[in-house]
Amino acid sequence: MRHGAPSTTPTTTVVKPVVLADAAAVAERVAALLLADRLRPERPLGLATGRTMEPVYASLARRLGRLEPALAARVRDTWCSFNLDEYVGLAPQDPTSFAATMARQLVAPLGLDPGRVWLPDGRADDPEAEARRYGAAVAGAGGIGLQVLGLGLNGHVGFNEPPSDAGVACRCVTLSDHTRRQNAGAFGGDPDAVPRQAITLGMAEILSARRVLLVVTGAEKAAVLRRALAEPPTAELPASWLQHHPGVTVIADTGAMG
Repeated sequence: MRHGAPSTTPTTTVVKPVVLADAAAVAERVAALLLADRLRPERPLGLATGRTMEPVYASLARRLGRLEPALAARVRDTWCSFNLDEYVGLAPQDPTSFAATMARQLVAPLGLDPGRVWLPDGRADDPEAEARRYGAAVAGAGGIGLQVLGLGLNGHVGFNEPPSDAGVACRCVTLSDHTRRQNAGAFGGDPDAVPRQAITLGMAEILSARRVLLVVTGAEKAAVLRRALAEPPTAELPASWLQHHPGVTVIADTGAMG
């Protein structure tokens, strides 16, 4: 059985969040963990996008800039990461694509080789085939070592919208109206401008990571975080499947803890 994957009689983990004062403190802690992982890389890093992650990547760039030049060069030279998802229909050069977001927030500030930061191809002619290719690429690289996740207000992680079973693999998904409203800020505030589909790593790839780091900030996430950690795991709340992972850590600010 894959490490972290749910069995027919999965064990539920009692997760005790690491609670920090505010979003800035969360960003600093998460960035420190990411840098530590890259200083001793064993498997690729799994990355997310979104408002929660922007200050994390800014902190990571500052930390990398403070390293001794030889250590910083080693981080850059050995970097390998796979992003969770990408919108269908957006080219990497589109400023609203996750590829462009990562270029702005991670690749340029850290001085990374863009070829070491992998994302699905949102312009692929066959999104389902691209999802299979991308999932195979993750597996071919050895799977994810440390997977970083944000948390959607409807309980999605990656773009695994409810309902999502624990065993679903990388695939093309239709985004809910709820998620498109939540992500409208990057599209001029217009939910109708948000693409209707995306390619996402599935719960199977997420739960197969050696370690999972769920990062949650803001009072608006308090209710869904509480449910994800306390209610029995269910496809209707995809984040709740993380209770089946033996290596999950939750880092949240006081607002997200309610």
